[in-house]
Amino acid sequence: MKSDTQLHKDVLEELKWEPSLSEKEIAVAVKDGVVTLGGYVQSYAEKRAAEHTVSRVAGVRAIAEDIKVKLPTSRLRSDSEIAHAALNALKWDIEVPDELIKVKVENGWITLDGSVDYFYQKNAADRCVRFLTGVKGVTNMVSVKPGVATAQVNRNIMDALKRRAEMDAGNIKVDSIDGKVTLKGSVHSWLELKEAENAAWATPGVWSVDDRLAVVP
Repeated sequence: MKSDTQLHKDVLEELKWEPSLSEKEIAVAVKDGVVTLGGYVQSYAEKRAAEHTVSRVAGVRAIAEDIKVKLPTSRLRSDSEIAHAALNALKWDIEVPDELIKVKVENGWITLDGSVDYFYQKNAADRCVRFLTGVKGVTNMVSVKPGVATAQVNRNIMDALKRRAEMDAGNIKVDSIDGKVTLKGSVHSWLELKEAENAAWATPGVWSVDDRLAVVP
């Protein structure tokens, strides 16, 4: 198991290595394997990239993200301009049923609402708007209509986990009731935890995932 000192060093190196980030503005603290990120970035996309970058580091058990978005003057836009840009972005993405999604913008923060048939559509809507100029944050409140859960849901998820090279599915238990999935057990890294979540979300009939997995390096 890595010491907090070594983990802190590894996280800083990974942030420095990621080309989409300016790591000088990001503060890092580590305690008992929990990484806390603070400081400032120039876009919401960078904020998300920082969290994803840290999740790749072996030994990270959890991430507390408190990074603030501080837009440069050249990227400032009115809420009206952001709203129009968001609607256009949703309209032009083939994975997004834009007629089912509502957009609200307040002080540069986008809130998405509505109801879609699949989780990937909810995820695609978030992806569409997070990279827009002027966006300080995104709250995705889009719900996924519950599908018909079958006895195959557990098996489908476990099969998906076993297909992924980085995953050790032997310590993961999957319970599902009416499309609500609960993941229990342990994984070796924060990245494996996210992979398990993604596998569950990608399974037909799933509309809710309760991740109770523990990270045990």
